[in-house]
Amino acid sequence: METTEYIDTLRREGELLADAAERAGEHAPVPTCPGWTTGDLVRHTSTFHRWAARIVAESLPGPVPEDPAPGVPTGTDLWPWFRDGHAALLRTLEAADPAAHCWTFLPGAPPPLAFWARRQAHETAVHRVDAESARGGELTTLDAAFAADGIDELLTGFHARTRSRVRTERPRTLRVRPTGTGTETGTVWTVRLSADAPPRAERSADGPADCELSGPAQTLYLLLWNRLPLDAAAVTGDRALADLWRRTSGIG
Repeated sequence: METTEYIDTLRREGELLADAAERAGEHAPVPTCPGWTTGDLVRHTSTFHRWAARIVAESLPGPVPEDPAPGVPTGTDLWPWFRDGHAALLRTLEAADPAAHCWTFLPGAPPPLAFWARRQAHETAVHRVDAESARGGELTTLDAAFAADGIDELLTGFHARTRSRVRTERPRTLRVRPTGTGTETGTVWTVRLSADAPPRAERSADGPADCELSGPAQTLYLLLWNRLPLDAAAVTGDRALADLWRRTSGIG
């Protein structure tokens, strides 16, 4: 995906998040984030919007601590505060030099501007789903190519870091296969798990797999981010491996 596409998606997802959260109310529980209220969710997401905007705008070399934004409002002032931070992030990304240099934090990341546009688009999309789960009703559909891109970021970026807790006593292989019409780039991921190293994801369907998760890209995206139950996808092979992923793959 192009940087402009990420920015457009970030704009849409932030607007949807704000609308859903305001409709739910500040104190509504968020089923997909146990222990959080909608207010917690909005404050968290906007803190990360402001954090990313500062990194890009100031070309910070990092690593940069994720300090809470000062003076966070409550009540009816919360929604315009969120929208102001979201708009400021969009302006920052749109005005930045495509060749800008600043800190990024995932292995194999794209250039910094593309990295931050991508990361914040996915951060906001996942939390938009959280806000809609608090509001109730149908979830807004994600673009399939964007959902597939998010699977790729999660598997080849987040879980390539040593801090990933997904480990198996002996080598195992998990396959993630989007299905359906116009299957979103056609990418299939094979994730190799072991006891002593972080998961190693390859964009390939070669070789046998101990377990396979398959379904529409949006379903797999939300499942892998622990926003949908395992039964939302088709699970073939050793279900215990899918259960292990589910228990240990949360991103802090």
